[in-house]
Amino acid sequence: MGRLFVVHLEGKIYSCKHCRTHLAVSEDIVSKSFHSRHGKAYLFNRVVNVTLGEKEDRLMMTGMHSVADIFCVGCGSIVGWKYETAHEKSQKYKEGKSVLERYKVFGPDGSNYWVTHEAHVGSSDADDV
Repeated sequence: MGRLFVVHLEGKIYSCKHCRTHLAVSEDIVSKSFHSRHGKAYLFNRVVNVTLGEKEDRLMMTGMHSVADIFCVGCGSIVGWKYETAHEKSQKYKEGKSVLERYKVFGPDGSNYWVTHEAHVGSSDADDV
């Protein structure tokens, strides 16, 4: 496999809940109004220490998007997805950005969100951005 180089972030950090690998900083949050099948999710300009899965088209609440799941490099857990292409003109701002699902990460204060009964069933996407 080779040597794994992990980026260590400074500031208010979001990290993998399984292995504590740094994933993003709060200053890179674009929106906190996203939702996944499991509850809250945040859209970030930049995420680190992840690998991309296969690109696929998914029909989400805001239309068709080409996305790739993102995996923590530390433990291999799926932590969210990256928007590759938005097919709707109004959704183009998402391209190149990544979503971290809150129940899969620790927040800057060490908090961890759990799946709630209010979580949406179905495709993941933004609520009202």
